[in-house]
Amino acid sequence: MADKIRVLIVEDSPTVRVLLEHIVAGDPRLEVAGAVASAEEMLAALDRIAPDVITMDVRLPGMNGLDATVEVMRRRPTPIIVVAADIAAPELGIAMNALRAGALAVVEKPVGMEHAAYGAIAERLRNQLVLMSRVRVVRQVRSRAVDFGSAVRRAPAAWAQPQSYVVLGLVASTGGPKAVSQVLAELGPGFPLPILLVQHILGPFLPGFADWLRTVTPFRTRIVRDGEMAEPGVVHLPPADRHLIWDRDRLALSDGPPVDGQRPSGTTLLRSLASAGPGAIGVVLTGMGQDGARGLLELRRAGGHAIAEDESTAVVFGMPDVAARLRAVDEMLPLPLIGPRILELVSGEGAGS
Repeated sequence: MADKIRVLIVEDSPTVRVLLEHIVAGDPRLEVAGAVASAEEMLAALDRIAPDVITMDVRLPGMNGLDATVEVMRRRPTPIIVVAADIAAPELGIAMNALRAGALAVVEKPVGMEHAAYGAIAERLRNQLVLMSRVRVVRQVRSRAVDFGSAVRRAPAAWAQPQSYVVLGLVASTGGPKAVSQVLAELGPGFPLPILLVQHILGPFLPGFADWLRTVTPFRTRIVRDGEMAEPGVVHLPPADRHLIWDRDRLALSDGPPVDGQRPSGTTLLRSLASAGPGAIGVVLTGMGQDGARGLLELRRAGGHAIAEDESTAVVFGMPDVAARLRAVDEMLPLPLIGPRILELVSGEGAGS
C-alpha cells in the first residue's frame, strides 16, 4: 500500500482546525501530519514534520498566510493550498498574492458538517490536497514589485501602424495567477489588443481574482457579459461556469458541457479564436490536465501564432506538454520571454516563427 500523503494544517480557529482534521482523516489517501494555530508554529515544525502538502489559512495571528507562504518557499518548498473563509477584498488580496508567492490553489474554507455545501467543499479540498501534493515546487525568493516602467520601455514607442494581430488568448490553471500576472506586466500599458483569459479558479474567488489582476498589472479587467464587444487593452474573463467564445470582436458566453473537463474551457476559447485566422495569438501556460492544448492546435492550423510555456518555468507542465505533443505549438518559451515575444509579434518586429 502506498504511503499516505502527509498534510500539515495551519488554522488559528480551533473549530475549523478540528473540522479540517476530520476532513483529511476521512480520506484513506491522506493523513494529518500536524495541525498548528499560527505561521510561526508551522515554520518551527516544518523540517521536523516534513509535510507533503500544507493547508494555509489567510488571516493568522502574527504572520499572515502570504508571508508564511513566502517563508515556506524560501526555507523548504512545499505545495501549499490557501484556505480562504470569505471573498472580502483584504482576504482575497492576501490569498491571490499568496498564489503569486508560490501557493498552488485557493479553496473555500469548509463550513459546518450540517451545512448543505459541506460534502462538496470537503471533497474538493481532499482532491486538491492529493493533486497538489504531486506538484514539484521550487525554492523562491521574495520578488520585487513589478516595474511597469521597464514594461513601457520594452513596448514599442507607438502603435501607429495597423497590426496584423487582432486578439490575444491566454489559458492557465495551477500556478496560473503568478504566470498570468507576469505575462501581463511584461506587455505593459498601451497594449493594443483585447486579451481573453481563461484561468481555472473557483467561482467565489473570480471577482477577487479580477480585482487583484487590476492591482498587479497595468490592465483593466472585466468579467464578460454575453454579447458585449471586446475592448483593446482590457483583460476579459468569463463568469464562473461559462465558456467564453470570440465571435469577430463580439464575446459570447455558453452553458455547453465541460470541454477537457473544464467550464470555462481554454480549448473552447482558443478554438473560437481560430476564426481570426492569422490574426490570433494563443498562449497556454502552466496547468494540470490538457485544457487549451486542442484549442491551440486549431488556432495554429488556422494560421494563428501558438505559444506554450516551457517546462523550465512551468509550475505544472501538464497543459503545455500536451500542446507540445500534439504539435500545436510554434514556440515553447520560458515564462519571462513570453510577454516580450508577444510584443515583438504585435509590433511587427518578430513576424514568423
